[in-house]
Amino acid sequence: MPYQTVNPYNGEVLETFPQISDAELEDALARAESTYETWRQRTFGERGAITERAAGILRERREEFARLLTLEVGKLINESREEVDLAADIFDYYAENAETFLAPVPLTTDPRVGDAVIVNSPLGVLFGVQPWNFPYYQLARFATPNVMAGNVVMVKHASSVPQSALAFERLYREAGAPEGVYTNLFVSKEQVGKVIDDPRVKGVALTGSEEAGKVVAARAGRAIKKSTLELGGSDPLIALPDADLAKTVHWAVWGRMNNCGQCCVASKRLLIHDQIADKFVEEYKAALSGLTAGDPMDEKTTLPPLSSQSAADALKAQVAEAVEHGAKAITVGDPVPATGAFVQPTILTGVTRDNPVYGQELFGPVAMFFRVKDEDEAVAIANDTGYGLGGSVFTSDTEHGKEIAQRIESGMVFINHPTWTAPELPFGGVKNSGYGRELSWLGIQEFVNKKLIDVLPIDAPP
Repeated sequence: MPYQTVNPYNGEVLETFPQISDAELEDALARAESTYETWRQRTFGERGAITERAAGILRERREEFARLLTLEVGKLINESREEVDLAADIFDYYAENAETFLAPVPLTTDPRVGDAVIVNSPLGVLFGVQPWNFPYYQLARFATPNVMAGNVVMVKHASSVPQSALAFERLYREAGAPEGVYTNLFVSKEQVGKVIDDPRVKGVALTGSEEAGKVVAARAGRAIKKSTLELGGSDPLIALPDADLAKTVHWAVWGRMNNCGQCCVASKRLLIHDQIADKFVEEYKAALSGLTAGDPMDEKTTLPPLSSQSAADALKAQVAEAVEHGAKAITVGDPVPATGAFVQPTILTGVTRDNPVYGQELFGPVAMFFRVKDEDEAVAIANDTGYGLGGSVFTSDTEHGKEIAQRIESGMVFINHPTWTAPELPFGGVKNSGYGRELSWLGIQEFVNKKLIDVLPIDAPP
């Protein structure tokens, strides 16, 4: 797998990086293990000071970091700036809260069983396999809580974002983290297996495709190591008759088109009540038609390319397959540029259960539209998927919206907003969308040893 920067706007190959040798990998593992022995002894305050400095560097050099994201991923420059800000917020959040989240927890027990407490201690070296769509955010949400907990991390980032990967590693070093606290690895697939198998590595986290999750989880399982998986999603957006139509359309477009639709929690399936369906489609198409395709570095551009030509080709193939099996593809807006990894915004209608695309994830500016007769049908379609990451319900009756949210089989449901993220909100799913949580107080709990310490009288009966 070549680690290579290819500008998705014009296909230009900008820089290629070699994979590391087995000897270099061994040196990195040994260094990480050695660093852990001292890093775990640092106080929360000491680790937090470094983490806060990293946040400050991101904010001070926001434009530098953002332009690198746009160059490698093709995302709109303003969205890249927002991602840099989000990563900085995650750093600050855990710097401020990690010690509280991992404070000892006294247990209320019968006096006969002693004075018991749960203490949280780090596990050691952790390995993260991360995706290309949010290069800094994904790294921040994996690395930051674990580094604050006293673990050290090694990361294999996506091969298409090598410069972003290196920038994040340098960020930790510039903030004052000892070498080995955060290690970027340009490794092969074979070497990924070696890292997972290595006894010095105590846990594995992956964000990526369902297929990658199966491989990594199986490998970690054979090595008897804790793993977390955040995989794909096909989030439903349910709109009830009493929803504010203008706001629903606005958020439906944002929920589908943020990051050009390359988001695991994008609003990929639009489940719109029959009473408002016609008006919704009319306004949704009008909003999509207003997008302007072009250079993502240009702030006037509102429709960027996908992350790569292969990603664009794969999405177009999915649309073609859906049409072959009876769906209708409604293309919207002015034709996108012929060069670059652009995909025409598209609405798929008439997608039936026997259509292959019905159970697939569409990673780009293509939405499936379903007209539903009532909320029961909406919930049934929402749950009729192998995925279970996020979802949203739009209604003026928020209490009723929460009732519907309880019926949706997913890890997250938002009322009157597409699924999204913030440092305080736990992120993760169920079913084929994976297991475990990142962010919030839950995220820092995944890779710690929750050790019971119980003090009993010396003469306590057995």
